[in-house]
Amino acid sequence: MDKIKITFPDGSAREFDKGITAFEIAKSISNRLAEEALVCKINDKVRDLSTKINQDSALQIFTFDDPQGKQTYWHSTSHLMAHAIQSIYPEAKFGVGPAIDAGFYYDIDINSMLTEDDLVKIEMKMMEIAGQKNSFNRTELPKTDAVKFFEKKGDNYKLEILSELDDSEIISTYGEGEFTDLCTGPHLPDAGKIKFVKLLTVSGSYWRGDEKNKQMQRIYGISYPKKKMLDDYLLFLEEAKKRDHRKLGKQLDLFSIHEEAGAGLIYWHPKGARVRNTIETFWRAQHLANGYELLYTPHLGKSWLWETSGHLGFYKENMYAPMPIDEQNYFIKPMNCPFHILIYQSSLRSYRDLPLRWAELGTVYRYEKSGVLHGLLRVRGFTQDDAHLFCTLEQMEDEIIEVVRFSRFMLKSFGFEDLAFYVATKPEGAVGEDDLWVKATDSLKRALERENQKYEMDEGGGAFYGPKIDIKIKDALNREWQLSTIQFDFNEPERFKMHYIGEDGKEHRPFMIHRALLGSIERFMGILIEHYGGAFPTWLAPVQVAVIPVSEHHFEYAKHVANVLKAKDIIVEFDSRNEKIGYKIRDWETQKVPYMLIVGEKEKESGTVSVRQHKIGDKGSIPLGQFVSEILDVINNRVNHN
Repeated sequence: MDKIKITFPDGSAREFDKGITAFEIAKSISNRLAEEALVCKINDKVRDLSTKINQDSALQIFTFDDPQGKQTYWHSTSHLMAHAIQSIYPEAKFGVGPAIDAGFYYDIDINSMLTEDDLVKIEMKMMEIAGQKNSFNRTELPKTDAVKFFEKKGDNYKLEILSELDDSEIISTYGEGEFTDLCTGPHLPDAGKIKFVKLLTVSGSYWRGDEKNKQMQRIYGISYPKKKMLDDYLLFLEEAKKRDHRKLGKQLDLFSIHEEAGAGLIYWHPKGARVRNTIETFWRAQHLANGYELLYTPHLGKSWLWETSGHLGFYKENMYAPMPIDEQNYFIKPMNCPFHILIYQSSLRSYRDLPLRWAELGTVYRYEKSGVLHGLLRVRGFTQDDAHLFCTLEQMEDEIIEVVRFSRFMLKSFGFEDLAFYVATKPEGAVGEDDLWVKATDSLKRALERENQKYEMDEGGGAFYGPKIDIKIKDALNREWQLSTIQFDFNEPERFKMHYIGEDGKEHRPFMIHRALLGSIERFMGILIEHYGGAFPTWLAPVQVAVIPVSEHHFEYAKHVANVLKAKDIIVEFDSRNEKIGYKIRDWETQKVPYMLIVGEKEKESGTVSVRQHKIGDKGSIPLGQFVSEILDVINNRVNHN
């Protein structure tokens, strides 16, 4: 029998018989690997373990410890859930059922509204079917045969998906027991791998996210191969609920959303505005210190601007309808970049002027479907932490290094120490010449390497107009969030015919870099609230100190204490309520204020304050001047723990 060479991720290689499967290779390595193996990658394509390998190949085998293993596990569990639903509700029609960052969901169309009791019933049926250990079997067939199959099932949703595929395309389905679904795969070897499942919620969803389509029901779930993993995740969900920024935003009186006036739009209350102002003041000061100039630009522009920029071609579905003004169409801005380009073009630029670093906290508006709106994290109007750099090819790498350093500094200033860097490369349908993409991508990689910064490649993950560096942080619950991004743009400099006069006296096209550090103020605020559980560090807190007199007899001294703190720009609230001292302390603890100063007769006579710190409690009495000095040190050094 012919032999083939299999190369493993560590560079080692072995010969096997032609036609061997990835599962058989795993078993030849160890029984434990064969037991834990879930899916594989053959020459950069993720495949079922049952795939026969007929040529020399690179092979990687994934377990649940790998992201791809988890994705496959959860995707297969969504199919198992659909099988269980079909068994209980034979009339069910199915939309899509993907794996997501944590778990899976499936959109279904059935004749009854599901309850939590129904989810338990579906869970039990899933475990019953999993116990049968049915294999996930892939079948490839012509589109015409696939259409006939789903016509017989009466599943209009799958037929709609098929109608959009080319007639010559080979369609794949996966069968597991009595259930067959339209799917590209891959899947687990069999449903018996799925051990522990919890269906979490059911909510309404529109087919393909379009409010004009029929409303379906979306079931979210999670699954794990070990019970402890599931138990740990459910504990994590409980903690996440406590930290939900929407709940804390209301409890701490930070912001509100008024759907009757417009969904996805944020109303900042005084306390939330204080936190936002602190963030923005710090942002502006650091940008000026790092060689940026600040810009302010309009909120709308004529249609030609968005036609030239390409937004009406690439981004129209996310833009709001035009407004006729003076017999011309204006669009409210979804981005700030075209306005910055107009400022660039307001003067003739020389190579001596470059680089230019221009930053703006610019409010933009994007149409997000109502089903995806989520508190501060997904909104329709938001303030973008935006900047554009215009430079020469020779300056590009050094500019990227400075942005990488600036990004790290800003994120760590807010308490995010765990950062991950990704270089995202050219996607399908991208604009720009290949050699420009190669030069720009190499510049991104070299900049990170010069900084001794580890990174991962995100193949095909770049924007349509250029490669980028994405920086992700982990919060207190170990959740990953995309925040900073550094993006090249080959599109807009060309579209707007931007140029500068080079040292040779000729016109040259500048390189343009889009850059965000915090993402958007709204989303960043939501992440901060959840990261700190609403207990902001003192320098960010909307109220830094509550001054609480023991009784009315001590109001005068309490006011004096408050005024001393205010004179030092410390944010203070004087509690003059006619309530018992114990009630006031409990209430301020609920409000998560970093410090309470209790003042009574003893403090008045000695010029001291009795200090209580959030979550810590009584820290004793100290002179007022000492407290002022200590808290100013905490604030000025941006200490991120209280």
